[in-house]
Amino acid sequence: MADEQMAVDRSGVPADEPGNTLGGSDGEVPSEVLSAPVGTPTGALPARPLDAIDRDILRLLQTDGRASVRSVAERVHVSRANAYARINRLIDDGVIRGFSARVNHERAGHGASAYITLKIVQNSWRTVREQLRALPGATHIALVSGDFDVLLLVHTPDNRTLRELVLTRLQAIPEVLSTRTLLVFEETDLNTDPRA
Repeated sequence: MADEQMAVDRSGVPADEPGNTLGGSDGEVPSEVLSAPVGTPTGALPARPLDAIDRDILRLLQTDGRASVRSVAERVHVSRANAYARINRLIDDGVIRGFSARVNHERAGHGASAYITLKIVQNSWRTVREQLRALPGATHIALVSGDFDVLLLVHTPDNRTLRELVLTRLQAIPEVLSTRTLLVFEETDLNTDPRA
């Protein structure tokens, strides 16, 4: 519901609603909360040093993106107005890119996970990245240095679907020279509360 979501005021003044949360009761977040100013490329903003309170806020929001601003303020020992202003600044500066749910992929019907390394044609990163984004189950893509060029994390319902994704979809991309698939047996997200 809109009235349960964090009211964004670029001056950092909090809304009057005491129970506002960053994620809202149904997980929706206003689009203005999720992104840097329009037309600003993420990498174009200069890095601003974060103080200990900013780092604590980031840690808390990584653990629970739906935490109320009041709760965040209490836990980092600042006023609600200060917490609102800091969170808005972190969003405006592109430090916070958005809020999302942590998914247990196995319980969501994706029992097979793999990291796939790709060697690609030189200078084809942007083209390959767009094609990888369209793959079902792709959750993370990184351009890296070393023995391969791209690291891709995928979650699929089973090994048969994973095999089809690699042999049919990935290897059909003209710019992909070779792939190597590393099955994931167990994974742990380090940015979460271990009790969650």
